[in-house]
Amino acid sequence: MLTVQPLQPATFPVPGQFYMLQAGASYDPLLKRPFSYLSAENGSITFLYRIRGKGTRAIAALREKETISLIGPLGNAYPVPSGEFIAVAGGIGIASLFSLFGAATGRATLFWGGRTAGELLMTETVRGLVRTAVITTDDGSAGRKSLVTEPFREYLAVNAHLPVYVCGSTPMMKAVAALCSDAGARCFVSLEAYMACGVGACLGCVVKIRDSENHEGRFRSVCKDGPVFDASTVVWEGQ
Repeated sequence: MLTVQPLQPATFPVPGQFYMLQAGASYDPLLKRPFSYLSAENGSITFLYRIRGKGTRAIAALREKETISLIGPLGNAYPVPSGEFIAVAGGIGIASLFSLFGAATGRATLFWGGRTAGELLMTETVRGLVRTAVITTDDGSAGRKSLVTEPFREYLAVNAHLPVYVCGSTPMMKAVAALCSDAGARCFVSLEAYMACGVGACLGCVVKIRDSENHEGRFRSVCKDGPVFDASTVVWEGQ
């Protein structure tokens, strides 16, 4: 977990937005990395991350009061639900949904999956923010041994009137979007993509999104036009 305090007056984020972060003075890695914010309060912004490469190793090596370069908040936001809703998270994807739990007037039923228990961070804190948390792991080390889509499918069968908010791996989000489409449920996904600039200039994170004028899909930037999209408009790979 990383908590930063902007050195200058800053605009604070709303649920669904993200930041581009880079630690250290070197240019290796050259580009900033996108991170969903976990929370923003008392003048500070907190991020939840997992060490995966050079960029996150540099962040993990930071000491208290060292500086970090960041740009944000960036992107659009989740439409905040006015009542109860369903949230589906995969591993570290919980970070994108965390702030939504506090912003919504209704409470969420959360389906949260990971390969192992070690991928599910802050579980007790998260449980305290939602109505119900259904945990799944591929190996059975925490919660139910299954893919997260299995208990979600069962719940959706009798709760398709509730909006669904999703963040996680692309295959998981694609599967959830398909289930919601079949059930007639409204679904919003926070897409993940490799990003270079974070502001839509480089076109390195484009995805195909359908609109009322072009059902085949037009290219949109995840960083500028997203990362949150209505799942029914996303042209998923293989479609």
